[in-house]
Amino acid sequence: MKTVYDLIVVGGGVLGTFHAFHALKKGLKVAVIEKDKMPISATVKNFGQVVPSGMNSKWQAYGRESLLIYKEIQSQFDISIRQQGSVYLASNDEEMMLIEELAQINKSNNYDSELLTKQECLNKYQGLRPDYVKAGLFFPDEVTVEPRTMIYRLQQYMQQYLGLELITNTAITNCENTHEGVTLQSAAMETFLSKKVIICNGNEFKTLYPELFFNSDLEVSKLQMLQTKPQNNYKLDGSILTGLSIRRYEAFHECPSFKEIKAKESRDSLEKKWGVHILFKQAMDGSVILGDSHQYADARNSDDLGFNLDMDIDNFMIEEAKKIIDLPTYEIQNRWFGTYSQCRIKDVFEHKIGENIHIITGIGGKGMTGSAGFSKENITKIFNI
Repeated sequence: MKTVYDLIVVGGGVLGTFHAFHALKKGLKVAVIEKDKMPISATVKNFGQVVPSGMNSKWQAYGRESLLIYKEIQSQFDISIRQQGSVYLASNDEEMMLIEELAQINKSNNYDSELLTKQECLNKYQGLRPDYVKAGLFFPDEVTVEPRTMIYRLQQYMQQYLGLELITNTAITNCENTHEGVTLQSAAMETFLSKKVIICNGNEFKTLYPELFFNSDLEVSKLQMLQTKPQNNYKLDGSILTGLSIRRYEAFHECPSFKEIKAKESRDSLEKKWGVHILFKQAMDGSVILGDSHQYADARNSDDLGFNLDMDIDNFMIEEAKKIIDLPTYEIQNRWFGTYSQCRIKDVFEHKIGENIHIITGIGGKGMTGSAGFSKENITKIFNI
């Protein structure tokens, strides 16, 4: 007899894995089916910054729930969580106004943040340039993860302690509602049976329901990132977000001064052309990850983004980073790009096929921060338990 699962999740990235996590916590029999040997897309090709502070009020709530979930798992099993906080560094008076306004919003939301003076920023972050920083806004509860290891450790924890069945190297090519639930078929002609299916397919739009995705408002973003060689005798704690992040992140859209400040920005700058905002995060080996850029194409034409790394973008990001922090070395050991899908209008793509097939994707850059909290609510809604 074939195993009948309560839930099969198609896609082993962070969004799919946390849906499986919360279903398992409710006592359901769950399998995650991943097309590759291991997740290799946006979940492992990002900064590993968990920053609810950067999100609008709705998604900040999901992000804050995610923080609690990450920390609870870390207390039982090392999934690489480090609580060192996040900081937004203001470089001019406009950005100072925005962080001051966000601090007031956070106060009303009961989310801990602390305004830092210029000197406090310089004391806290080694190599920070005094000609760049004017002030900072610090979030002590926020964490970082190691993106190239976290998801694997999380799945290992779920297999050992929660009973997850993880099925890899298995591409699902067909998924259909039946009288008994859902039947799935793989490229190797294997059949899987489940009462419900959640498809978290990232930006893999060509295999299951391609026309649905191609006719949606989904788009794909391509982001370039770099990693320096390990920094000798240098420590940079937490997530470092800078003035361009202040001008980009959704949380600041809720600030009273944001629209007026945004209206005065040049639309012809290279940071606008390439969607650049400068982030720093030190990895456990001492290297520093920096970036990133954003280039977009709709779901149907995502291949137009290409497979090349644009060295003009990389060089621009390095030169901008050097204006912010004097690292011991800016010698680069790795360069890569990641891709994620997002909606142009909605904040996440949700679609039902019949009663038992749920497609959930297009979470955009909110995945590492928001998935754990969002998935908890979504599993409760889907299973009504």
